[in-house]
Amino acid sequence: MRCPSCGDRGSRVVDSRDLDEGASIRRRRECPACSGRFTTYERVESARLAVVKRDGVREEFDRQKLAGGLAKALTRRPVPAGAAEQAADAIEAELRSLGLAEVSSSVVGEMAMERLRALDQIAYIRFASVYQSFDDLEQLKREVDDLYAARSDAAPGQTSLDLVESRRDGRAALLATARGRGER
Repeated sequence: MRCPSCGDRGSRVVDSRDLDEGASIRRRRECPACSGRFTTYERVESARLAVVKRDGVREEFDRQKLAGGLAKALTRRPVPAGAAEQAADAIEAELRSLGLAEVSSSVVGEMAMERLRALDQIAYIRFASVYQSFDDLEQLKREVDDLYAARSDAAPGQTSLDLVESRRDGRAALLATARGRGER
């Protein structure tokens, strides 16, 4: 590490501390040439994850963009603060656990819709209406009717576990298809 004061390449670590529950390390260093002290931070760099859009364009996965979309759908809904951030974290963790270098935007969208459907049905409809680009009111009505059909009397506003499981199975099939086409 180069000293910011004199430019010398040698330095020794005086103190180290874990930050963010071990996700990064803060190191206090001292330069042997000028005795100046400075601080460095180390973080693990995750493997790059690219999202392949519908038109074939690839862009790096942006957790903030995903969290923003989820937060927009959850605006003024009775959900815990930080629900969008937690959902985005969970989606990112699930995507990275797949071990793929590339993932289709449709997979990310389906995962987001699944999380929103479990969190809040109105937020789910908001997100789905944009994501699925409903052409007419009939498509929107069919989606709302599907929500009514799946609605559990025991927990109004929430979907049944059977439906969530069937969506997970559908997503697993979608991922298997993506792997078969060589999308990584």
